[in-house]
Amino acid sequence: MVTIKDVARVAGVSTSTVSRVVRKEGKVGKACRAKVQKVIDELGYRPNINAQALVNKKSKTLGVIVPNVSMSFFGTLACGAEREAKAQGYRLLISNAFGDEKAELEALDSLMQHRCEIIVMHSVHTPDETLCELAEKIPGLVFINRFIAKIAHRCVWLDNTRGAQEATQFLLTAGHKDIAVITRKDMNHDAQSRLDGIGMALSSAGIKLEKDAIVEAEANMDGGRIAVKELMAKGDKFSAILVYNDNMAIGVVHELNACGLKVPEDVSVIGFDDLLISVACLPQLTTMHYPIEEMARYASKLAIELSDQDGSAVRTHLFMPHLVNRGSVLDISST
Repeated sequence: MVTIKDVARVAGVSTSTVSRVVRKEGKVGKACRAKVQKVIDELGYRPNINAQALVNKKSKTLGVIVPNVSMSFFGTLACGAEREAKAQGYRLLISNAFGDEKAELEALDSLMQHRCEIIVMHSVHTPDETLCELAEKIPGLVFINRFIAKIAHRCVWLDNTRGAQEATQFLLTAGHKDIAVITRKDMNHDAQSRLDGIGMALSSAGIKLEKDAIVEAEANMDGGRIAVKELMAKGDKFSAILVYNDNMAIGVVHELNACGLKVPEDVSVIGFDDLLISVACLPQLTTMHYPIEEMARYASKLAIELSDQDGSAVRTHLFMPHLVNRGSVLDISST
């Protein structure tokens, strides 16, 4: 394997000069820099990142913790983080935290063991108090899709309540009054915020969100299918369904079709997230756009900034969703 000493010997310079060229830091003459870079390219030298971290006491690594990167939502999040990392000259490490507080903390510990102290963490299960304690110890730790008032300057989050209100108001304006809701079974903060937003919008229209109109299911396509079966079994009237996310909404559309109901002619459907899958079904899904890639880029940049500061500045990092109107909602206001 080619070492920094090999490059220095062939280029006729010191190892410290080669190091400055690699890091793109320090004073190196233009001609010398070009000569050293040519040798680096010819020999195929690759710097030892771990060794650099030991010398600099800091790793040029950005860590991302998500529940499951194989899910399209979190894959998009990771993609946004990687794009920002590359733009800032960092490499990316991804750690999956499959489903509980212990896994989340183990994922964080694993990144720290790799000298990664600039981290964007999507935490669902770890308590606020624990995350606040971690934030005090790790200057470059930022939380995405989570709001904690005490460390708001480290949180990048979405206004789920406003998004649900907008989706509900869209249905109301289209003439829908009999609206069913399908949410996730393991009720997290996002799900509760969206239910709150739906309730607020309906209440403003003089409509009460009845418990029987709400069905809980797993947050995937099969969950959407099962939820529709439960709604149909109840026998209650509904002309539209608000669904927790796009994956569930696709399952809802499929099951409605299986039951002989057309979307949107018989039942209108709105999802949430605006994943790529939302345009891969018939009809294409009307949904709330969740700017998760943009949020991930922003959170990554923020984590890098905070790692070089004391993290005391009070800033808020709130993003807003917006409705994407496609083909799964029928306007019945004139009927």
